Amino acid sequence: MEKPLIVVTNDDGVESEGLWAAVEAVAPFGEVLVVAPDRQWSAAGRSMPRTVTGEWTAQQREIYGGQVVRAYSVDATPALCVVHAMLELIPRQPALLVAGINFGENVSTEITISGTVGAALEAAAFGVPALAVSLEMTVAEHLTGGEAKDYTAAQHFTALFARRMLDRAMPYDVSVLNVNVPDTATPETAWRLTRLSRQRYFLPLEPDRKNGSGRPGYTVRADPHLGEPDSDVWALRVARMVSVTPLSLDMTSRADFGEVEEQLRGEW
Repeated sequence: MEKPLIVVTNDDGVESEGLWAAVEAVAPFGEVLVVAPDRQWSAAGRSMPRTVTGEWTAQQREIYGGQVVRAYSVDATPALCVVHAMLELIPRQPALLVAGINFGENVSTEITISGTVGAALEAAAFGVPALAVSLEMTVAEHLTGGEAKDYTAAQHFTALFARRMLDRAMPYDVSVLNVNVPDTATPETAWRLTRLSRQRYFLPLEPDRKNGSGRPGYTVRADPHLGEPDSDVWALRVARMVSVTPLSLDMTSRADFGEVEEQLRGEW
């Protein structure tokens, strides 16, 4: 019987420790193939810029346990890596795509900025079940992953939800599972279903133009208690639980259409 094909990607680049931690987590469940950006593409969202070439190189890499994994390093954003995977690099339809393990959490209204979530949404658009996994880190570690970061708990939850998604189809309108793991988590840490917080989590900072920087910075919201108790931010930052948020490709507002139409068509 043919093993299920699992594609692993990320937005931190093909050399990311988090990516290879994810590979090791899902390797027991099928044939794993890596298709990842050749460099750091954090905050790329689902972008498909014309400035990348799509050129790729292939390599073989041995992971823990002696299994050899084929990896493609692509000059592309995370979402475009998925496109290249689906159109030219994989032998058959994947049973699952895993994006991560990301350097830093992906929660709240900013998930559309995330290259990790962007890759997962692109896979979902191809009809592939997708899992995005992120590990909480400080802002200073978001591009590097920090030193000697422990991925044990994140690997555990990557394996847990990957196995569930391989064994059982998710309900209609669940396009992606977005999993965020606290940096204090262990494999015994509880998890719970959450919704996206409606309050901004990453707060933009004015560019430091006096020192030659024209790019806005960002910081994390200081008081997570401002978030809603059923939200991903609350679970991650206050309850210190693993947040599992089902996401949908359907971004249509849940407002009453009758009320919206009345507002749009009513007399001025």
